[in-house]
Amino acid sequence: MVLKSPRREAVATITALSPKQQETSFMDNGRLDARQLYGSNVFTEEVMKSRLPENVYKAIRNTIRKGAPLDHTVADVVATAMKEWAMERGATHYTHWFLPMTGLTAEKHDSFLSPTELGTAIAEFSGKELVRGEPDASSFPSGGIRATFEARGYTAWDPTSPAFILENPYGTTLCIPTAFCSWTGEALDKKTPLLRSMEALSKQSLRILKLFGSTASKVYPTAGPEQEYFLIDKHFYHARPDLINAGRTLFGAKPPKGQEMEDHYFGAIPERVLACMLETETELYKLGVPVKTRHNEVAPAQYEIAPIFENANVATDHNMLVMETMKRVASRHGLQLLLHEKPFAGVNGSGKHLNWSLSDDHGNNLLKPGDTPHENAQFLLFLAAVTRAVSKHGDLLRVAIAHAGNDHRLGANEAPPAIISIFLGDMLQDIVDQIEKGSMTSTKSGGTLQIGVSTLPTLPRDAGDRNRTSPFAFTGNKFEFRAVGSSQSISGPNVVLNTIVAESLDYLATHLEDAVSKGKDLNKEIQSLLAKVIKESKQVIFNGDNYSPEWHAEAEKRGLPNRTNTVDSLPDLISAKSIAMFNKYGVFTEREIHSRYEIFLENYKKTINIESQLTLQIATRMILPAALRYQSEVAHAISSLKSAGVHPPATEVNLLNDLTTTIGELQERIADLDAATSKHAEGDSFAHAKYSRDAIIPAMNAVRAAGDKLETIVADDLWPLPTYQEMLFIK
Repeated sequence: MVLKSPRREAVATITALSPKQQETSFMDNGRLDARQLYGSNVFTEEVMKSRLPENVYKAIRNTIRKGAPLDHTVADVVATAMKEWAMERGATHYTHWFLPMTGLTAEKHDSFLSPTELGTAIAEFSGKELVRGEPDASSFPSGGIRATFEARGYTAWDPTSPAFILENPYGTTLCIPTAFCSWTGEALDKKTPLLRSMEALSKQSLRILKLFGSTASKVYPTAGPEQEYFLIDKHFYHARPDLINAGRTLFGAKPPKGQEMEDHYFGAIPERVLACMLETETELYKLGVPVKTRHNEVAPAQYEIAPIFENANVATDHNMLVMETMKRVASRHGLQLLLHEKPFAGVNGSGKHLNWSLSDDHGNNLLKPGDTPHENAQFLLFLAAVTRAVSKHGDLLRVAIAHAGNDHRLGANEAPPAIISIFLGDMLQDIVDQIEKGSMTSTKSGGTLQIGVSTLPTLPRDAGDRNRTSPFAFTGNKFEFRAVGSSQSISGPNVVLNTIVAESLDYLATHLEDAVSKGKDLNKEIQSLLAKVIKESKQVIFNGDNYSPEWHAEAEKRGLPNRTNTVDSLPDLISAKSIAMFNKYGVFTEREIHSRYEIFLENYKKTINIESQLTLQIATRMILPAALRYQSEVAHAISSLKSAGVHPPATEVNLLNDLTTTIGELQERIADLDAATSKHAEGDSFAHAKYSRDAIIPAMNAVRAAGDKLETIVADDLWPLPTYQEMLFIK
């Protein structure tokens, strides 16, 4: 009996595919009109201006731009206009779209239609329904805030993030971005703390701006997350239980070719992948997501999509839409999106480089150095605030990107180490050094870049190079937080960044306001304060190779924390310093912080448990049977030779011995992992997570090592799992 090979059937099916042709109503002579498409499914300010009475429009705009309270009578008028706009576009339902602590999005759909006594139906949507919803809060992670029997929770409309329409072949839904809280008022989501942190940051930033005579009334963080991801064929995906349930491969031998040739990065995008990208961008344009860049990333089958900067709250919502849209569109093209930080061992993992900056409501970037940054006292104060914040609270930035998936990526040779440091570049480093010494005589400048080809123009050169090894690098007018994981929401990193910078701005503003009130010279006080802050914070500045072993030793001398894994990092979240700061600026209550600590630990433990069970299942039900079949074939071949009076070659005997030894090793490692997973760790949630890290993960790795060795021995036609070579290179 010849067994069918799902792997070979998958390869045959994939190689026969052709790219899907994109079809859209926004086509002009076969070409996509992106200008007409952009924001077409968004209830924008322009739409509101055209549909709302002038007084109502001004009120809602004041809420969006200035944070003014929203009157319920205004909400009623907005709700009616929003309903009519959505129904004109085919919407039959609406949902309060929110970001629970699952790290995903959530939605409960309600119909616009309400039955009448006459047996007909009318479309209704009131301001009350717009402003507040009531989903069940008991089934979402709450970290102890909500018991199972305490089900009441509320969603609250966030007018600063525009409503949008999600189209589906089977229906269209109006989505209203909302916050999510418990009946007792605690935040159960990722949006509420983000909005709180943005208010705290704005308040403290305005104190600094006021010292320079600014008339700005609002400061907001901007964000632009560069999203890395993998795409593989769905036939391969469906043949890998580990990818389906864990998002990463728990087995997989190193292929003959990985990324050694460095030929994938920025290379020509495969036609099938490009078709998927184009359709993804079409969908995102409709939703007003300002995607700008697409390209091949370093690893085979890895890609990147990046947007233009936006208000951090909107950028967070948009990044969630990017991930959801990419997954949905990839499926239409027979592809599977992989967002895990390390879906394939031995090649680069995926991050989400969070570009973060500050802008006021006049459109000024507060982290833009200008032509002479040594004279730009305002810029230097904001730069000093960020530097001080990272120096004082680097442990919390590490917490913000701590989860099981990112542990596989951080510290590898494609991602920053877990040590949080800042890269400033040559020019700013020169300025910082001079400020610390108390002299501002001259500075380095960028100048021009001579390329040496007469037909090419002379290019302006930045004053500092880029440092892709730094976890937190200044890149001209923003900081790039490179350590964020590809699968996670950018809300958490934004919350921490906003809050720690607000704390530093508060410190600077308090000192300067006190000096001014006493009649002291502002410029002299600024120079003195900058020197003090730089001297106290300079240990966090590192412009070299963060990958090098020497930096790890140097960082230890400087006293920088090195939390190499999630379990070591999470306790920093509930330190007295952390609780006091988040409480002071109204971002988290102590109870909310502890709830998140419990949620993160529980998520870590559950992730490792799922992976360990999958490892056992795949090893026992797929790899071991294949190895035993091959062992039987080899043994039968040797036996047949002996029966025929032929002495078996030593190579065949050695193969059988190697197989038998490795199979025995696999069975022993399976037994070890089974014992480790069967044991119940004593203690609290931290003890459980620590046991998962110290006992279960090493046992999983040992099973994998034996399984991967068998992949290199067992006959190809018997191996049950799609290989790295197939998944990464066959499109």
